[in-house]
Order: sequence, then C-alpha cells, then structure tokens
Amino acid sequence: MAVAIAALGVVFGDIGTSPLYALKTVFLLDGGAVRANESDVFGVISLMFWSITIIVSIKYLGILMRADNDGEGGVMALAALAQRLYSKRAGKAGILLVIGIVGVSLFYGDSIITPAISVLSAVEGLQVTVPSIAHLIIPISAVILIGLFVVQRFGTGKVGGLFGPVMVLWFVVLAAAGLAMVIQYPSVLLGLSPTYAVVFIFSHPSISFIALGAVVLVITGAEALYADMGHFGRSPIRRAWFFLVFPALTINYLGQAALVLHHPAAKANPFFLLIPEWGRLPVVILATVATVIASQAVISGAFSLSRQAVQLGVLPPLTIRQTSKREGGQIYMPAINALLFIGVMTVMLAFGSSERLSTAYGISVTGALVVDTLLLVLVARPLWSWGPWKIGAAAVVFGGLELAFLAGNLSKIVNGGWVPLLIAAAVITIMTTWRRGRQLVQNDRKKKEGSLAQFIEDVRVQNLPRVPGVAIFPHPNKDSTPLALRANVKHNHVLHEHVIIVSVSTAPVPHVPPSEAFTYDDLGYADDGIEHLAIRFGFSDKPDIPRALRAACHAGALPLHAGDFKNASYFISRGAIRTTKNKGMVRWRRSLFVALAHNAADPAARFGLPALRTVTMGSDVEI
Repeated sequence: MAVAIAALGVVFGDIGTSPLYALKTVFLLDGGAVRANESDVFGVISLMFWSITIIVSIKYLGILMRADNDGEGGVMALAALAQRLYSKRAGKAGILLVIGIVGVSLFYGDSIITPAISVLSAVEGLQVTVPSIAHLIIPISAVILIGLFVVQRFGTGKVGGLFGPVMVLWFVVLAAAGLAMVIQYPSVLLGLSPTYAVVFIFSHPSISFIALGAVVLVITGAEALYADMGHFGRSPIRRAWFFLVFPALTINYLGQAALVLHHPAAKANPFFLLIPEWGRLPVVILATVATVIASQAVISGAFSLSRQAVQLGVLPPLTIRQTSKREGGQIYMPAINALLFIGVMTVMLAFGSSERLSTAYGISVTGALVVDTLLLVLVARPLWSWGPWKIGAAAVVFGGLELAFLAGNLSKIVNGGWVPLLIAAAVITIMTTWRRGRQLVQNDRKKKEGSLAQFIEDVRVQNLPRVPGVAIFPHPNKDSTPLALRANVKHNHVLHEHVIIVSVSTAPVPHVPPSEAFTYDDLGYADDGIEHLAIRFGFSDKPDIPRALRAACHAGALPLHAGDFKNASYFISRGAIRTTKNKGMVRWRRSLFVALAHNAADPAARFGLPALRTVTMGSDVEI
C-alpha cells in the first residue's frame, strides 16, 4: 500500500490532471465545432472513456507492463527487449533500435510540454476565482516549475512519498466533484456506451476527426506510466490505477459532461465550474500541487529512458545518481534535469497559456503510443507465443485507434505542433550521431588495441623491465588490449610488477554478494603479473573500483593484499578524437559527435578513481 501511494505521487500525475483541460479543449476546437448537445457530449465522453480503457487499462496496464526489460519499462526498454529476442537477426535488431530512438525522442517532446501545460492550466484556475491577478499567472507558474526541478535531486522515492498522499486527496476530490453531478443527472451514465462514440464518428466524421485532437489529452501520461515502471514495479501501479485512479477519472469526466449538457455556458471551464464556489480556491491550490506531480511523472520517465539510452549506446555516458538503496529505477540525472528545465521554461514563456500550448500537445504523445504498439506487435510472438490472429487484433485495435489520434493531431502542426516534432528531430539527430560515431570510434580503437593474448605473448618475448607497484587499467573486456597499456609500454618501455585489467558491469539487483561479484583470470600465465578481474556491481552500489579491488582481496578473488592498492596507479585509455574526411559520416555530424564526447561523464569520477594517482593515456582515435 505504501509503495502504491508513493507511485500515485509520481506515476499518475500526468494522466490524473487531464480533467483540468481535456474536455474544455474539445469544446474550444475549431471555434466550437463540438456542440453542447446530447449526441455530441455523449459521443465525446464515450470516446474518452473507451480510449482510456483500451489504451491505458488494456494495452499498457494489462499487456505492455508484462514486457519489461529487467524490471524497466518504457520504449527504450521495449526496444532493448525486442533486440534481445531478435538477436540472431542483426539487421532486424538494428531497425528495432532505430524504432526505439524515434519513440524516446517523441517522449522527450512530451516531457517538455507536459510540465508547462499542466502547471499553467492549474494556475489559470485563479482567473475563475480572482480575475484581477491574471497577469501573475506566468510568474507564479515559473516559480512552481523552478521548485519542481530543484527537488529532483532528492529522488523520486522521496518525492513520491511526499506527493502520494496529495494525489490520494486529488483523486478523491475528482470523484466527489463528479459524483455530485452524476447523482443529479444520472442519465449521463449512458455516455459510457460505445455506441455513442460510433454514432458520433459516423454522423459527424469531420467534427469527430477534429475532436480526436483533444480527446487524446485524456491518455497523455500513458507512456510515462509505462516508463516509470522501474521506479515502483508493476503491481503497485496496477492496484493504484484500478482501485482509485481509473474510477475517479471516469466519474469526474461524467460529472463535467453532465454539467456542460445542462449548463452549456460551463464549457468554457467545466472542471472548475464543477466545483462549488466556496471550494474553488482550495481546489485551485490542490490542482496546482497535482500538476506539479503531473510534471514529475514525465521527468522521472525521462530519467529512466535516458539511462536506458546510455546503456544501449545511443547517448554518451551521463552522470547518474542512485537515489534509493532498494529500487534500482529511482535515479537522478543532473544533465537531463537541466535540459528539461530549459526546454519547459522556454515553451511556457513562448506560448503563454495552456490554451495555446494545447495546439502543440498531442503529436508527440500519439507518436509515442504508435511506436509502443509497433514494438508490442513485434515482441508478442517470441515473448508470449501469440498467434497471428491475436497479433492482428492488437494491431487493428490499438494501432487503429492510435493512428486515428495521430491523424487528428496532424492539423496542429502549423499552430504549434511543430515544436515537439522539432524537439524529437533534435534528439534523433543526437542519438543517431552518437551511435554512428561510437561505432566508428570502436572500429578504429579495435584496430589499434589488437588482441590482448597476442600483446601478452609479445611482452614476454621483449622481457621488459618491471617496476614495483600495481597498475590498474579499466577496460570493457579481456579480448582486446587497453590503449593506455599499449601506450605505457610504447613510451615508457616498462611494465608494473602487477598489471590488472578491470572490467565493470552492472547487475539488475540492488547488491551483488562478494562471492558473486568477482571473476578472476590470470590470462594464461600465472607468473607474468598480468591479470584480469571482472567486477559486477549492483544497481544500488557505487561503482567504486579502488574499494572493489580491496574487497576482492579480502574475498580471496585476487591474489594480492588489500594494502598493495594503497599507492596503486590507475590508467584510463582515452585519446583525442580527430575528425577525418573518411566515408561514414558527414562533417557536421562528426563535429557534433566530438562535442558530445567532450561533455560525457568523466570515467575517473564515475569509477571513484583517486585524482592524484590517475593517468590518462592512449592514442588518438579517428572518425
């Protein structure tokens, strides 16, 4: 229950605050094309209810949350899972990663617009109660957003623990406000029938097509909900949804529909006009807090997807801080937090109101939904042994509905919809450039590194002088030679008495016991002092190489004494990256890759290496 409440404070903020603006936006579209009569209102409510049911309850909560990658959710985790399932088909695996890149790029567009539109829509509620302070809406929203991004460093667990009880109150208020109107006009329950949606679409095809551009607002946050799965796990999220969030949203939308149907003027702001006058100011305050939490959902989702992108090699290494000792998904990424903050403040100041921002909203959301469905269809057969009819049904039901939403939102491109597309295009460019540049660097490094086994044989023949002490060379594997080791031999013509090549990996568990954390290899000769040690860290462990080496000695995994590392030297293989005119990548992308590489996280700081005993060596690499 405690975890479910904490999940409420992070996961459901986005989708939980959609009642603030979703129905209002429907009636504002195209100069009021959707009218406040029974057929239109019931048709819209039916579309909203069944969209939430099919896409959120069935697709995400019922199906996609079973497709996790070591407990992580989101489009990058799904793409990684698909890659693993199709690992024997290299071409298809590459295409799957590209699909994942497109999906996560669209999610970043959503992550920038959601905090701005959510906070603005809540603070704008002040206009209903205190019209004289309308000019303070932007400054108030800016202060709230600054506070939100500042508290990210404390971690989603603590933020969720603080926000969770507030969201419980928020959903209770949603249900109570809607229930009062539903009891007064119970006939509105007819709007839950899917027949009204069908009749609305076929009787008003052009109007319903426009309406889809706003109806999609009720499912914004579905991808964030999936991406945040690694923070809390699937069971708490499912329980919170079905026992509280879904019923509260449904009742509130029904209440707003009943209000508009019997008081058409209320369509200007049905959410706040649903609240009795005496309670509007407290609800504005509560809504403001809830929209801050809505922003939290996409921010924490962006952290999760960014870490997965780093692990998949489509983003450079970034500083990642683990904020929980128990949950591996609870992380903080300073660089991503800063970039999101700049983007959110920019779009908020540029658009200035939630009504104008709604024109930019929807395209990135629906695009991400379509990408998830495409990956779902691809993994369903190898993962769950789905037959063709079941895969076809999922593609038609989920994909058909989402493509309709996407088509309905394409009309927004000229009025602001280009913003999330521009953000997505920039992210795609960065990710594909880093991936391609990394491949070129690895190819060049592989040529220069050469075989480690052959290097050891050559060293034995040369009979190089050995100097006292221990030299540690962090390196991804034991097949190739660290460039720093080659450079040391080439320029100094000596080897340390003990040379240890260290490879680090992260296991999908909080902590790895010492008996499983170390794998030692003497690399074929027990007398030459050149050894390899593989170290496995848990996701809650700080990847501290010096401490791990001492622990390996205490555990008997390394034939040295812990005191031998007191004055050990650490050599990082890092050479300058030089751009060339070789084929493989255009010049401007080569320059972008070099800039990204220069701003990547420092490996010495990442692995806890002592600054005064760490040397960076190696040869230049070319792309």
